[in-house]
Amino acid sequence: MFGRKSNRRRTESRLAKLRLPKAALGWLARARTIGLSALAVLALVAFGAGARALLDQPVRQLVVEGTFQRVTSLQVEEAVAPDLGRGFLSLDLPELREHVRRLDWVDQVNVGRAWPDTLIVRVTEHRAAARWGDTGLLNVRGELFTDRAQHGYPELPSLSGPSGSEHEVARRYLAARGRLAEADLALESLRMDERGAWTLVLGGGQEIRLGRRDVDERLDRFFEVVAPVLTSELGRVDYVDLRYTNGFAVGWRATNAKELTAQVRGNERG
Repeated sequence: MFGRKSNRRRTESRLAKLRLPKAALGWLARARTIGLSALAVLALVAFGAGARALLDQPVRQLVVEGTFQRVTSLQVEEAVAPDLGRGFLSLDLPELREHVRRLDWVDQVNVGRAWPDTLIVRVTEHRAAARWGDTGLLNVRGELFTDRAQHGYPELPSLSGPSGSEHEVARRYLAARGRLAEADLALESLRMDERGAWTLVLGGGQEIRLGRRDVDERLDRFFEVVAPVLTSELGRVDYVDLRYTNGFAVGWRATNAKELTAQVRGNERG
């Protein structure tokens, strides 16, 4: 009996030596946890991919919204048609938006999905404020949005200037438009030449010569002094030259071969 007990004690002693430390046991537990987490993530990814494949069905309806005068629904449909085969979820909405934005007269575009198979495109057209050069058009923000307008739009004023000056010329026109309306004057054209000199032409053909310098001050002088003085005589005026320090000159049409110079002090300026 004593021998058996001794053998049992020696066996237990050898097993004790084989026991893993607590740190190793903790690592094994963490590894098992990480493995289970990884499996869970893979399962979720597989589920998500499967669900996306099931949901990414072809677009079956296209809805085009907007108040159209220059753009047609057919143009919008043709712009997005090549991309509709990608599937409802795979559609690249920013890319579709840019395709529609490239159409003439399109100002703003919003593109969205409606479950389960509908694409909605909302379009806002540019509002033309003036003609630019021979075939261009500017919007109400002074942006050149097309340089190949198919119609003349004679009801719009004509603006012109060196390449790259569209925004500056439009800004000056938009600033003067309200004052022209208050003075009951129509604008035929506004142009800036290569030297930077400005000329405004009224609806009756009268030229308002503003020159290159102090253009805002000279416009103020025209609206505050010249227009009230010449209201009753405007039909006989050929031009008004405001390129003076403190005054202006009026050129009369051929039936009245005379020139009136008022309040001129100092030399003519550019």
